[in-house]
Amino acid sequence: MSSVSINEIRKDFPIFSVKENEGLVYFDSAATSQRPLCVIDAVADFYKRNNANPLRGLYDLSQRATDDYESSRAAVAKFINAKRTEEIIFTRNASESLNLIAYTYGMQNINEGDEIVVSIMEHHSNILPWQMVCNAKKAKLIWLECDKETGIIPESEYSKITNKTKIVAITYVSNVLGTQNPVKQIAEIAHKNGAVIVVDGAQAVPHMKVDVQDIDADFLVFSGHKMLAPMGIGAVYGKIEILEKMNPFLRGGEMIEYVTRDGATFAEVPHKFEAGTVNASGAVGLKAACEYLSKIGFDYIHETEQSLTKLLFEGMKNIPHVHLIGNPNYSKHSGIVTFTIDDVHPHDIASLLDSEKIAIRAGHHCAQPLGAYLNVPATARASLYFYNTEDEVKIFLEKIAKIRSWSGYKD
Repeated sequence: MSSVSINEIRKDFPIFSVKENEGLVYFDSAATSQRPLCVIDAVADFYKRNNANPLRGLYDLSQRATDDYESSRAAVAKFINAKRTEEIIFTRNASESLNLIAYTYGMQNINEGDEIVVSIMEHHSNILPWQMVCNAKKAKLIWLECDKETGIIPESEYSKITNKTKIVAITYVSNVLGTQNPVKQIAEIAHKNGAVIVVDGAQAVPHMKVDVQDIDADFLVFSGHKMLAPMGIGAVYGKIEILEKMNPFLRGGEMIEYVTRDGATFAEVPHKFEAGTVNASGAVGLKAACEYLSKIGFDYIHETEQSLTKLLFEGMKNIPHVHLIGNPNYSKHSGIVTFTIDDVHPHDIASLLDSEKIAIRAGHHCAQPLGAYLNVPATARASLYFYNTEDEVKIFLEKIAKIRSWSGYKD
């Protein structure tokens, strides 16, 4: 869809046209994206036409709900090029997905003396579950450090992946630095050492074509709410031969085959991991989001984000007292620009910008080990998506240049 115009795209997102949001500059898509009308309509249509419990009823309405739910699973499998539809497990978000893997695969396969490797740039959701497994199993958590100037993990760090390593858990794209890690290369190193690789794709899947077979991920997780889909829907991709050996994460309705007073047998993958009433409308919304992103095209998305990031990055470099965090090359930021301003706390930066109807994120971004490592415990973060405009970037730069004067400083 290379001929698409930004005006056409903006019309797809009703949040930008309502009166309450007049003049809104939304630069917080790394936290959650906005939703196009087709996603909103898909969710509403499910409730209007096919609202029933999938997988349970023998009546027509339930069968239609089941068809909607399972066609959504197939759409997600196609979107990330999974080999089989059954390799997609629906969850609430990437955090739940990572916990599912940790509490099932991790607790089953990690033993005393084993090692789990993570990077210093991980989101807390890709740290805390592995800390839990290591503490429970008397295993060791090993950290891959990144270069403090570039945000890139040096190849020498990969020697920490050894025959003691059982799991490598790595983000595809950092939610703070925007760094894209070479997950295909890391997967090859992990597999040579007999380890599995868990890829946190939350910041990657919305912005680039992710092919789980090409990168040879054993697991990949992502959240719908960062890729135009509703909140409360996410997914785990796992290789079928691994999923079939894993115990259920949650126990209850629908994930069983047969229950007796003494025990139970469980349903086949993926249903044994989806206990209780599922988020069918969320899955339908996720399918619509996948289709919309495919229609727009990742080439267009990448080109737009790179163009906007360059404009933002180069503009901020020329503003006194502004310090950009991470790689000095704008193209290495994946639409994420994290920064500080001398003598102004990031929370105050965000608050002042909010008074100008500019939405950004401030704080530790659920990545406190990275902040401590870089000696920047709190930062401000502007994150772009393909529905943002050059005019919005110019407005942002104009306001950023005034932050210190608004805070009482005379430069």
